[in-house]
Amino acid sequence: MGRWICCLCSRAADPLMLLLVLALGCNPSTAAAAAASPSVPHVKPSYSFGRTFLGLDKCNACIGTSICKKFFKEEIRFDTWLSSHLKLPPSSLLSYSGNYTDDAKSWRLVDITRLTSKYQHDRADKRICTSLLRTRSCSLERALRRTQRFQKWLRAKRLTPDLVQGLPSPLLRCPSQRLLDRIVRRYAEVPDAGSIYMDHLTDRDKLRLLYTLAVNSHPILLQIFPDVEGWPFPRYLGSCGRLLVSASTRPLRDFFGAAPEVAADLALQLLAVLRSMATNDLNYFFYFTHVDAGTFGVFSNGHLFIRDASTLGVIDKEEAGSQLIDGQQEYKDIFSCLTVDCQSALVPCDSIRDQHSLVMVCQDLLPKLLSGKFLSPVQESIDAFLERCARGLGDGGGGASEAMAELAGILKPLRSCDSRFAYRYPDCRYSDKY
Repeated sequence: MGRWICCLCSRAADPLMLLLVLALGCNPSTAAAAAASPSVPHVKPSYSFGRTFLGLDKCNACIGTSICKKFFKEEIRFDTWLSSHLKLPPSSLLSYSGNYTDDAKSWRLVDITRLTSKYQHDRADKRICTSLLRTRSCSLERALRRTQRFQKWLRAKRLTPDLVQGLPSPLLRCPSQRLLDRIVRRYAEVPDAGSIYMDHLTDRDKLRLLYTLAVNSHPILLQIFPDVEGWPFPRYLGSCGRLLVSASTRPLRDFFGAAPEVAADLALQLLAVLRSMATNDLNYFFYFTHVDAGTFGVFSNGHLFIRDASTLGVIDKEEAGSQLIDGQQEYKDIFSCLTVDCQSALVPCDSIRDQHSLVMVCQDLLPKLLSGKFLSPVQESIDAFLERCARGLGDGGGGASEAMAELAGILKPLRSCDSRFAYRYPDCRYSDKY
């Protein structure tokens, strides 16, 4: 017993040794050896991010690099692949669910998306090399720099309609100077945006912007019409190589089997989005060239947004006369054919009617969301409207705004006010506006 007390007293000045003595049965020599032995460092498993997976090896035929540090610092993590080995997900997928942090403590869900499928990217890369350099593989940047279009971009001080002539993006089908100025001024992949002139864009920046516009304008729309200004798009967080990161939403297809009050709420939100796309303070008219079950998405608070903006066209109502140029669609080059058939016909700008997007939604989305959900006679009223709307609203049926008001009048009494609809709760308890 005395040896135990002696041992404890002699080591009391060393807290670490005291703990070791107690743990090891008060054998001082054993405790001393344990204290002296170096500890084995804990090796944290880490993603083996490759330039190929991110698409950095293809830059500057890419979106940008504004968020690459987040990937390499593991402040963006792939949600489904947080295993002990932190393996990367398959590169063949078009989109991934992930987690994003600014402080390593609080995490939020994000969507990590490619501009197009890996197959389409590989096919486009091969087309660039074979058509421009007559080789099966090449430096994409060197090949694209030699094109007549990019040489014009290098000399240009301002992004003008002739520089985007023939690009397949619906965003640029009816380009106005005001819209193109907005693209340059709001381009988020450069640190000092704000000017309508391209002086602040390096050659590298210009190629990235041109490539993104040619392949998929979705990230550009998120940048130039940000959610913080009230536009119905998810927040653009940045890009790395050929991956872009934005706020996470669940696709509308996940809600086709939702409860009647949820379906009615989402349908009303969808109508509100279409209304804001047609009538807004900036006098831009947005229209869809295609909609499907993944076009719209829903945030965790129940708020509906446009999840995929790649099929959105924009007509500038303030400069309508200057943008309806038939010759625009005749010019074709390699940038016109990276992801689409060069021979595909484009819808003329002046053929787009105000009910264009509503008819598409009535044909492809609202029946899946609203059919068979409600009791008679409400269901019959909804079905009759959707049938008439899908046919183009018919003669004497009024315009899109009147039609949307008619359907909204049927749906408003069907939605409820509770915590499932966090984006308008508890405000909906005190105001009919919500």
